[in-house]
Amino acid sequence: MPVETEQPETDDLTFVDRPWVTVVWNDPVNLMSYVTYVFQTYFHYSRKKAEKLMLEVHEDGRSVVSSGSREEMERDVQAMHEYGLWATTEKAPEG
Repeated sequence: MPVETEQPETDDLTFVDRPWVTVVWNDPVNLMSYVTYVFQTYFHYSRKKAEKLMLEVHEDGRSVVSSGSREEMERDVQAMHEYGLWATTEKAPEG
């Protein structure tokens, strides 16, 4: 006779792995032009997009500059550190 095991009800639950993001933080050392240069060089962003992200860093204190798997974001954070920028990785916000 088969044994019934209790299964959790998941009709209304969806398990989606949220991507990770790389956050670049404002610092008192790097020039705005240098931060723009880094975003253009490393991420291959257009000048317009790189400047928009740089202004977020400057005005808001931080900017999400990339998203993807945890491993990709750890690589991006390491690259930002090598350029002398302060960066961290975190789970992307829900929504």
